[in-house]
Amino acid sequence: MTTPDPMAEIRASFFIECEELLEALQDGLSMIDDGATDDETVNVCFRAVHSIKGGAGAFGLDELVRFAHRYETVLDEVRGGRLAPDHDALLLFMRAADVLSDIVRNCRDGIVTDPDAVEPTLRELEALTGGSEEEEEEEVCDFQPMTLSLDLGGCELPEADPAYEIEFWPERELFQSGNEPLFLLGALKELGSTEPRCDTDKVPDLSELDPEGACIGWKIRLTTNQGQSEIEEVFEFVEGLCTLKVHKEDPVPATGLPEISGLPSLEQGVSDVENSEPETQSSASPAENSAEVAPRMTLGIPEAPATTPPEPQPPQKTGATTPPTIPSIKTPPAAAAKPAIQATATKATVRVDLERIERLVNLVGELVINQAMLSQSVTQAGIPANSPVAQGLEEFMQLTRDIQDSVMMIRAQPVKSMFQRMARIVRESSASLDKRVRLVTVGEATEVDRTVIERLADPLTHMIRNAVDHGLEETETRIASGKSDEGCITLSAAHRSGRVIIEVSDDGAGINREKVRAIAEDKELVQPGQQLTDAEIDSLLFLPGFSTAKTVSNLSGRGVGMDVVRKSIQDLGGRVNITSTPGKGTCFSISLPLTLAVLDGMVVEAANETLVVPLGSIVETLKVRHEDMRAMGPNTQVLQIRDSFVPLMDLGVELGFRNPRDDYNGSVVLLISLEDGTRSAIIVDTIQEQRQVVIKGLQDSYGHIPGIAAATILGDGQVALILDPVDLMANATGKTRSPSSQLELAG
Repeated sequence: MTTPDPMAEIRASFFIECEELLEALQDGLSMIDDGATDDETVNVCFRAVHSIKGGAGAFGLDELVRFAHRYETVLDEVRGGRLAPDHDALLLFMRAADVLSDIVRNCRDGIVTDPDAVEPTLRELEALTGGSEEEEEEEVCDFQPMTLSLDLGGCELPEADPAYEIEFWPERELFQSGNEPLFLLGALKELGSTEPRCDTDKVPDLSELDPEGACIGWKIRLTTNQGQSEIEEVFEFVEGLCTLKVHKEDPVPATGLPEISGLPSLEQGVSDVENSEPETQSSASPAENSAEVAPRMTLGIPEAPATTPPEPQPPQKTGATTPPTIPSIKTPPAAAAKPAIQATATKATVRVDLERIERLVNLVGELVINQAMLSQSVTQAGIPANSPVAQGLEEFMQLTRDIQDSVMMIRAQPVKSMFQRMARIVRESSASLDKRVRLVTVGEATEVDRTVIERLADPLTHMIRNAVDHGLEETETRIASGKSDEGCITLSAAHRSGRVIIEVSDDGAGINREKVRAIAEDKELVQPGQQLTDAEIDSLLFLPGFSTAKTVSNLSGRGVGMDVVRKSIQDLGGRVNITSTPGKGTCFSISLPLTLAVLDGMVVEAANETLVVPLGSIVETLKVRHEDMRAMGPNTQVLQIRDSFVPLMDLGVELGFRNPRDDYNGSVVLLISLEDGTRSAIIVDTIQEQRQVVIKGLQDSYGHIPGIAAATILGDGQVALILDPVDLMANATGKTRSPSSQLELAG
C-alpha cells in the first residue's frame, strides 16, 4: 500500500489557499477601481500577493516568487502613498493579477511559464517604480565597506551580529491548515545561526493527550545580521495560528577579555582615541558602554545610542541571495491585535473530497426515494392520518427534506469565482480590439450547483466575447452617438421561480435585424421574403455557421460560438433568450435549474402515464368550461383566463400518448408561465400530489427527447418522466380537436 506523501497534501492545500488569495486580490482591485481609497483595501491586495510569495518560497517555486516579489514591491509603493493608483496603473495591476494567476496554475500543474507572457508585465511594473530591482541591487553592491582589524594577540572580539530570543508556540489550527513548523525553523536557519530548544513543559500525560492538539513549542536563539521585521516575516503566513514573541537581546558588553601585557585596557584605548574622559564612561551603565564600544572597535559607521530604540526598517536589498520565505505570519506587537480579531471572525471551513460529497448526494437521493416508497405503503395500508405511524412518517418526511436541502447547500457555490474569470475575459478581449470596456457584476453571492458553474464557464465566455466584439460599438462611433467612450457590460445573477437567471447585457447599438436577416438569407439559413418576428430574427444568431463578423479574428468570424452556447445551456437543462433595443443594447438571459440533483414537482397523470411538472413553472390550476374555450383554426383552441387568452394544449396528445378528445369540459388544466412571461394551459387527466423528486438524466442513454427534461423514480418504483415546459411549448402542435368534433362543428 502506497503511503500518501504529506508534502503533496500540504502543496495542494497551498494552491487552494492561492485561489482564495487571488480572489481577495481581485476583490481589492475592483474596490479600488470603484473608488475605494482606504488603506485597508490596498493592504488586502498587498497581503494577498505577499502571502502567495511566502508560500511559493517554501516550495521552491522561484518563478512565482520572482513575479510576486516585483508585484508586491509596486503595491508597497501604493500602500506607502508614493504611487497613485490611477486608471492606467489599475489596469496594469489587474493584468498583473491575471499573470500571477497563470503562474500559480502552471506551478500547480508542473508547467513552465513562458517568459514572453511574463516579462512585458514585469517591465511595466518596474517602470512604475523607476527601474528594475537588478539595477538597484547593483547600485547597493557597488559599496564595499572596509574595516580595520586590531590584532589583540589572537583574542576573539565581541560578535557584531545581534542576537534574538524567539518563542514560537503553534496552535491547533496551524496543523489543521497544513502548515509545518519544521519549514518555519528551517527558514530561520537561513537568516543566521540558530540554537533551537524544544519546550515540552505543556505536554500532558499520555492518558490526557489530545492527538490533534498542540502542546509543544520552541525557543530559538538566532544570531543574524537581519532586522526584527525579517524574522517576523518568516511567520507571516501563519498569522493567528500561533503565539510568537521576538525579543532582541541586549548587546554583550566588551568586558572579560584577557589582559595583554603592554596594551592599555579597551576602555582606556578607546577613550584615548576619542579624547573622552574615562570617568564619564565608567559611570555609564554596561549597556551604554557596550553600545559605545562595539561600533568604535570596528571603526564602522557610528550607530544610534542604545537609549533610542531603532525604528523598524524595511528589508534592505543586498547582493546576497534572499532566503525563501515560508508560509508564515507577521506579528508585530502593536499590530497583532487587529489581524487576530479578523481571524476570529472568519468562519471555519473544512475541505472535503468532491467524491465524498457526490456519494452523500446520491445516498440522500436514495433516502428520498425510500421515504416516498414508505409513504405510499402506509397510504395503501389504510393507516389513519392521526395514527402514531402516520405522524412519525410525517416527521420523517420533514427530516428527509431538511437533510436534502442541507446536502444541496453543500454542493452550492457562489457565482463570484466565475464572474471574476469573466472580468479577465473582458480585459483581454477589449485590449485585443482596442476598446475601453467596463464590467459591472451584480448578484455575485447568488449560489448555484457547482456542476452548473463548471459547465457554464465556456458558454458564458463566448457570450462575453460576443458582447465586447459585436455588442459594443467602436470608440469613435460611441462618441458620435453621444455615448461614453467606455462601453459597459453588466453580468448579473439572481434566483427567480426556482431557477437561477444569469444575464449578460451591454449598452451597445443593439442587434441590426436587417443585417442579420440579410446574412441569414445569403447563407440560405432562411428563405428570402419569409415573414419573421423580431424574436425570430434574434434567434438566427444561434444557428450554426451564422456570424456577422466581416473578417476572421481571434474572437469571432468563423460562425462558431452562439450555437455552442445554446447547445451547452440546453445540456444543463436551461435555455437562453435574447432581447435587444436598437441604440440601447442587447441582453442575453440564461435560465438554469438551481441544482441538477433534485426538483420540486407536481405529479400528474395524462393518458394513464405518470409525469412530473416542475413546480416553479406552475402558476395555478383550474378546470375547463365550455364558455371559456375559443376556436383558433380547425385543430386548435385557446382558453380564456380572466382578461387574456392562452394556448390550450393536451399533454397526452403532445407526447403522442393519445388522440385529441371530443370534449374537454371539466378537464384539469395547469397554467404554465415561463421567465419571459409566455403562458400556456396544459390539459392533464388528474393531479396526484406535490413531491420532491430525484433527477435521473436521460441524455446519455436516449439523447434529447422533445418536451422531456429527465426522469425520476417514484415511491412505488415506477419511472416517471419530468417535463421541460419550455421545450414542450416550443414544439407543441396545439391539437385539441378530434376529427369527430370537427365533423360535428361542420354539420
